[in-house]
Amino acid sequence: MSENAQGATIWLTGLPSAGKTTVARALAARLTAAGRRVEVLDGDEIREFLSAGLGFTREDRHVNVQRIGFVAELLSSHGVLTLVPVIAPYADSREAVRKRHQAEGTGYVEVHVATPVEVCSRRDVKGLYARQAAGELTGLTGVDDPYEPPADPDLRLETDGRTVDESADALYALLASRGLL
Repeated sequence: MSENAQGATIWLTGLPSAGKTTVARALAARLTAAGRRVEVLDGDEIREFLSAGLGFTREDRHVNVQRIGFVAELLSSHGVLTLVPVIAPYADSREAVRKRHQAEGTGYVEVHVATPVEVCSRRDVKGLYARQAAGELTGLTGVDDPYEPPADPDLRLETDGRTVDESADALYALLASRGLL
């Protein structure tokens, strides 16, 4: 790998259980094997370590996304491909992150992991949809809390009917076409 390799933030937004983290980790493994510096900023880990104490109000979600965006831009500005599988339900929060990257001259790619809520509910990786259906949880993004899908993402990745590798390949192809590999 070149010491001058270009970094970029690849933000994967979508509903809970859409496949954001799964695709990000598959792509990260492929990029690492190719000699690239890669970090995955997983939303759950960030909540535990960087945004502990924040709730799920619109304001707290915005603060969380801005914190993640700051860290992602910092890493990316130092040549790291930073994969960010984070719901980021509000368009204005994601746009603020994009603008931070543009202002710093750092690459930014927005990927909408566009998995229908019915499919996410069947996957239910963390049991959130079942808890919401049982009345044990409120504020589930895309069910009883808003999710604003990107109007014009750099890539709309439909994971339903695709393997994880096929999804990672589509994202890899986009990064290659943008000169980020």
